Amino acid sequence: MRSQMDEPFCTWKPNWAESRQHYVDWWNHTGLVIGGWGTPPLPVPNDPTPVPPPPPGGDRARFDDVEWRAQQAFAWLGKCHFGADHLAMAETQLGANTLALLLGAEPRFTPETVWIDPTLNTVPDVLSLPPFRLDRDSHWLRLIEAQGRRHKELSAGRYLVGMPLLVSNFDILGTLRDPQLLLMDMVDNPEWVIRAMQEINQAYFEAYDRIYNVCKDPDGGVGSWGYSQWAPGKTDLVTCDIAAMISPEMFRDFVKPALAEQCAWLDYPILHLDGTQCLCHLDHILDIEPLKAVEWTPNTDEPGRHERWFPIYKRILDAGKSVQILGGSTDDIEPILKAIGSKGVYIYGSNNTIEEIEASARIGDRWR
Repeated sequence: MRSQMDEPFCTWKPNWAESRQHYVDWWNHTGLVIGGWGTPPLPVPNDPTPVPPPPPGGDRARFDDVEWRAQQAFAWLGKCHFGADHLAMAETQLGANTLALLLGAEPRFTPETVWIDPTLNTVPDVLSLPPFRLDRDSHWLRLIEAQGRRHKELSAGRYLVGMPLLVSNFDILGTLRDPQLLLMDMVDNPEWVIRAMQEINQAYFEAYDRIYNVCKDPDGGVGSWGYSQWAPGKTDLVTCDIAAMISPEMFRDFVKPALAEQCAWLDYPILHLDGTQCLCHLDHILDIEPLKAVEWTPNTDEPGRHERWFPIYKRILDAGKSVQILGGSTDDIEPILKAIGSKGVYIYGSNNTIEEIEASARIGDRWR
C-alpha cells in the first residue's frame, strides 16, 4: 500500500492562502472567485503516479472500495493544474441525494452515476409511516466517513476532502416517495409533508455533523464537492429541484420554511436554482435571510455565461446574496464582470490548458 509520501506530488497550490481569502470575501459579498471544475488531467513532469485501474466487482465496487477511491484521487489530482482559485479536492460523493441512502434507501449503480429508486411509492397511507430518522449504523454513512478519513491520511493536507451532496427536505422526500406521489400528498396530506420535511432536516443536521467532523480542515473550513465551493465553516449546496413542478404559493408554504431552517443551521449555505421553471420562486428564495449565495443552473441550451441571465445575477446581487455563475471560458469572464460587477461573484468556468487557467487568474486579479 502506497503511503502519502512515497512519490512527488504537486496538487496543493502554493497560493491557497490567497485563494482561501478570495472565497471568504465572496461569501461576504465583497470579493471575486475565479474557479471551476479543476481541470482535465494535464501532464505533470514530476508526478509519475499511475492512476489505478478500477477494482474488480462491477460498478458498486468503485464506491465500496475506499482504498481504490483514495488512491485514484491521489493519482488523478496529482495530474491536474490548479491555478486561479480552482480547488484540489477529493470527493466522498455517493451520487446526488445521498441523505436518502442514510434514511434507508438503496442505491442502483451504473457506470455513469448512482440512482436511488423510490422506496415509499407503494405505501397506500403515508400517515401510517414511522418518523424519518437517520440510520446511524448505515453502511453508506460508515463508508463516507471511512472514505473521508482515508483521503485525509493520503493527502496529508495537500488537497481538500469535500463533503458529499447530502441534499435535504423536499428533494429527499421526493426521492423516497416519488415526485408525482409527493405532489399529490401536498394536496391530500399536507400536514404529513410538513412534518416529514422537519424530520428529514433533523436527519440532515445529524448526518452533516458526523461527516463534517471527518472532512473539515484544521481551521474548521470545508469544501463542498458538488460545485467546488469552500467556506470557513459549515457549507452546503441546498436544493429544491422539485420546485419546478409547484406554484410559488406551494413553495412558500411547503418548501421555504424547511430551506430557511437548513440555511440558518449552516454557516455558509448556497442554493442550487435549477432551470427556468424555478425562476418563479426567486422572490421567496431571496427572502430567506440566512441564505448566503445562489448558484443558477439554466437550461442546457443557454449556459450560465449567456447575457440573457445577467439581469438574474444582478437581481440576486442586489438582494445582498452572492452568486455563482456556471460555464464559460477565459473569454467570457470580462463581459460578465463588466455587466454585473465583481463583488460577490464566483465564475465557475472550464479551461482546457494551463495557459487559459493562468489568463483567467490574471483577469480576476485585475478586477479585485
